[in-house]
Amino acid sequence: MLRKLIVTLFVIFSFILQCSVFSHIAFAGIIPNMMIILTASFGFMRGEKEGLVIGFFCGLLNDIFFGSFLGFYALVLMYIGYLNGKFSRIFYPEDIKLPMALIVTSDLSYGTLCYILLFMLRGKFQFAYYFSHVILPEVLYTVVVTLFLYPLVLKLNEKLEAREKRRAQKYV
Repeated sequence: MLRKLIVTLFVIFSFILQCSVFSHIAFAGIIPNMMIILTASFGFMRGEKEGLVIGFFCGLLNDIFFGSFLGFYALVLMYIGYLNGKFSRIFYPEDIKLPMALIVTSDLSYGTLCYILLFMLRGKFQFAYYFSHVILPEVLYTVVVTLFLYPLVLKLNEKLEAREKRRAQKYV
C-alpha cells in the first residue's frame, strides 16, 4: 500500500515539475518528457504489469491536461510501459546503459506515434521537419534529465523493495 502511495505521489510530483519548472526552462519550446522516464523506468525495474499501470496513469494525466480526447496518451504510455517491462529480466541496477537505451527508444517511439496518429492522419506530411525540430530535441533533453532523475527513481525503488522484503520476512 505504501508503494502505491509513494509512486502515485512521485508521478504527480514529476508531472507538476514537468508542467511548471521545465516549461519555464524550455529550449525552443521543447520540454523533457518526464512521464516517459517514469513509465520506462518503473516498467523495466518492476515488470510489465507495473509499467502498464504507471504508463496508464502518466498518460491519463497528459490526456486530462493536454489531450484533445481522453485515452490517447494513456494508451500509448501504457504500451510503452508494458514493452519496457519485458526487459525487467535483464535489468541490473548498476548498469545505466540499458535504461538509457530504453528511455531513448521509448521517447523516439512516443514522438513517432504521436506524429503518425495526431499529425500525419490530418494531412501534415513534414516528418523530417517534425523529427528534427520536435522529436529529436525532446529526446536529447529527456536524456539529459534522465541522468538526474533516473538515480532518484532507482533509489526510490530500491528503498521500497528493501522495505517490502523486511515486511515479508516479519511474516515468515
